[in-house]
Amino acid sequence: MDTANPEALDRADMAKLVGGHDAALNDLMDRHATTVLHFLYRMLGNEEDADDLAQETFVRVYRARGSYRPEEKFSTWLFTIAANLARNRRRWRSRHPNVSFDARNGDADQNLGDELLSADASPSEEAVRNERSQAVRAAVQALPEDMREAIILCEWQDLPVAEAATMLSTTPKAVESRLYRARNLLREQLREWF
Repeated sequence: MDTANPEALDRADMAKLVGGHDAALNDLMDRHATTVLHFLYRMLGNEEDADDLAQETFVRVYRARGSYRPEEKFSTWLFTIAANLARNRRRWRSRHPNVSFDARNGDADQNLGDELLSADASPSEEAVRNERSQAVRAAVQALPEDMREAIILCEWQDLPVAEAATMLSTTPKAVESRLYRARNLLREQLREWF
């Protein structure tokens, strides 16, 4: 087995998992848990929900292990599960609004690692970058769901359009169209920052 090829490792671990070696799930979680958590946070904008659904994603992987097809890319299958859970949670939240008196305005994402901040930045530069980062996150969260998913998958998760289309059960052309519309909306909303 090629240890330098993460996809080969994923297939091997899924084969072990299907074969009854439950500990293989730990290896899959070691490789993908952080990425799934960041993806879900970006989809939901809520660290607690993202953490809950990241765990639930791997529970679903375990339960659905028999339906995994080795010819599929594991990460596509995994993120499809996570995206479906995020969609369901957003729908549930829209029907059951919850106001938290403990809400920390935007601090949660800092725990997930803000890529825009740098140790070399002055305090004022860091403040501006933080504000810009919060504005981008808020603008992405305000996008319609189909556009938000496309932006998160293709821009933040850096997935190819074809893979995002598979995850979203649509065509690559539809994803390209969503990306185009989303970028235009974001460009308009974030004009003052960029």
